[in-house]
Amino acid sequence: MDAIDRIQEQFGRNAGKYATSQVHAQGESLGRLVELAQPQPYWRALDVATGAGHTALAFAPLVEQVWATDLTAAMLAVAGKLAGERHLTNVRMAQLEAAHLPFADASFDVVTCRIAPHHFEDVAGFVRESARVLRAGGKLAVADNIAPGSRLRGKKGKRERDAGSYVNAIEKLRDPSHNRCLSLDEWLALFQQAGLTSIQYETLSKRLDFDDWAARMGVAGADLTRLRVLFAQAPPAAAEFLQPRFTGNRLDFLLWEAVVVGIKS
Repeated sequence: MDAIDRIQEQFGRNAGKYATSQVHAQGESLGRLVELAQPQPYWRALDVATGAGHTALAFAPLVEQVWATDLTAAMLAVAGKLAGERHLTNVRMAQLEAAHLPFADASFDVVTCRIAPHHFEDVAGFVRESARVLRAGGKLAVADNIAPGSRLRGKKGKRERDAGSYVNAIEKLRDPSHNRCLSLDEWLALFQQAGLTSIQYETLSKRLDFDDWAARMGVAGADLTRLRVLFAQAPPAAAEFLQPRFTGNRLDFLLWEAVVVGIKS
């Protein structure tokens, strides 16, 4: 099974859960993404890897039109159902890959993507394609889970990168379709390489309940035990990032997101 098949299988099976997931439907990064993007009524928007459509539907009342796109048909069906329930008539759906956008150059005023790029095989390709389809002055607005990491050399940089590998191993065990969470440093570099300027960014943390987080991907049995052990035995730099708390049988931990917005010059 290749990466695309894994994503479609995993998210097709769990699509309905994302319609009601508090992390996806009401997480702080959704509001910040809208606020930093500053959408205008005449804008055409593209939401890549829309999932259950929460980001597309947040922008829809504020812009002229939104394309909600995803690799998984079941996710688009959920997004379409939610759009209908909210009587949003300016949302169009398309099934496509994030790094291969079938739109002409300068087609959109804003491209958004939230809590999805860690599944992409080619994040750099997604950023380049997003920049291509933006008009001059258009904005790319991304929010995604991040891992520790630094471009610094020496022991500190290696310590951060090793911690990032550990956090990504946890995510991969929980969700086989996970590819890799980037660090904030890596996101900023990709935006700069794609020619995006006036970059604004911030980081947000949210404390997640381990059982809910694991159940959303259907983790059970031995894999559930392994996940708990990885949190319990996290090396110092990873533990500092995740801040796991054990209270009896209950475990919660921090998940970090970056919100990054850049302008096409």
